[in-house]
Amino acid sequence: MTTVLWIIAVILVIAGIYTILARRAILWGIVLIVVGLLVGPGGVSIFT
Repeated sequence: MTTVLWIIAVILVIAGIYTILARRAILWGIVLIVVGLLVGPGGVSIFT
């Protein structure tokens, strides 16, 4: 389960960075990055 959370968190953070840089959607990119940090096992995981 920890590995799955890490993968989801990494994908969300990368998608957030891509959204900020490529699409210029800063708010949506920040939301994706914050959600990625919350989901990740190193952060405040919403699943535990």
